[in-house]
Amino acid sequence: MTIDGRRIDHFIESDEEKIIEAEHLTLFPALIDPHVHFRVPGAEHKETWETAARAAIAGGITTVFDMPNNTPSCYSAERLEKKIALIEEQLKQAKIPLRYYLYLGADQAHLEEIPKVKDKIVGLKIYMGSSTGDLLMHNEAALEKAFRIAAENDVVVAVHAEDEAMIEKNRKELTGTHPAIHSKIRNPAVAASALGQAIGLAKKYGTRLYVAHVSTREEIEWIRIAKKEGLAVYGEVSPHHLFLNDSAYEKLGSFALVNPPLRTALDNEALWDAIHDETIDTVGSDHAPHTIEEKKRPYGKAPSGFPSIELYFSLFLNAYHAKKISLDQIVSLTHTRPQEIFRIPLNEDIVLVDLEKKRTIDDAHLQTKVKWSPYAGMTVKGCPRYVILKGRVYTL
Repeated sequence: MTIDGRRIDHFIESDEEKIIEAEHLTLFPALIDPHVHFRVPGAEHKETWETAARAAIAGGITTVFDMPNNTPSCYSAERLEKKIALIEEQLKQAKIPLRYYLYLGADQAHLEEIPKVKDKIVGLKIYMGSSTGDLLMHNEAALEKAFRIAAENDVVVAVHAEDEAMIEKNRKELTGTHPAIHSKIRNPAVAASALGQAIGLAKKYGTRLYVAHVSTREEIEWIRIAKKEGLAVYGEVSPHHLFLNDSAYEKLGSFALVNPPLRTALDNEALWDAIHDETIDTVGSDHAPHTIEEKKRPYGKAPSGFPSIELYFSLFLNAYHAKKISLDQIVSLTHTRPQEIFRIPLNEDIVLVDLEKKRTIDDAHLQTKVKWSPYAGMTVKGCPRYVILKGRVYTL
């Protein structure tokens, strides 16, 4: 049936003939994840496109947008082509024709590369605050130039909005070894300061601005105001900023580290409110796997980020049962708005879901190479059962 309860027969063009008896299943358009880190090239010990493609399919996702903070960073036409060649080979090995798009990384010494690849990328990623990789862009003149060139070439700018100077100041002033200090060093003011600067540049140059992993009440207000002014500013939320908060440090320790960090329960609620009033446009998993051994390191040495691509659809379906979100809103966040904002072609990919099926999240059953998640032990209601990608059926 469809999400509005209608029973239909659905036909998809395919090279194989297969009938799926889906009487008790609900049809969704396959998900688009506009924010993943599949770790190729340079960190294949954490993830490859073979393992990541299987994880994506397990989560009902058939289209992903991969970030450029690789080793080496993807900031030029030459590096983009080399990365595409690696991806194609790994997807061929996986036998999963995952749909993918790539961001170009903004590097202040290579901004002239943007016009060369404008038709080959989904957007320009700017790291205003430090994170994994070496693509930090906090020089004001370089930021201005990047926003201007992106606008001139009609390229969406996706920002990691954290003020690096404020992070460094807080790091010097705040001492401690408990991972929870991460949320104080990268506090809400850090995010609000950078976002205010990014919106100002978007307004100045007419740049389309996509705000990655919005996590605070302050950012929500910046985006609300920008939208009311008619600016092309779009907000993305990641599942961990909806379903986890800073109380998770006590249970997860360094495994709870992520950039931007986990926030308060009040921020959780503000983000849900922003989903309902459409201040938030999309969901991006920010799938950023690190190995268990890496995450076990003490604060200051443990990396930030964790895997979630194969779980966030079920988390949202569980939220639907808790009456926190509608099925229509899930479709808008995970399919319709990403397609519209980034102007990617429509496709016929679908996912068939058992809305009543319950499961307890078990790390051992995950497809991601690192085999862990911050959601282990959580029971969710609503699970993907079949994914159809480019006419091929994948049974989950």
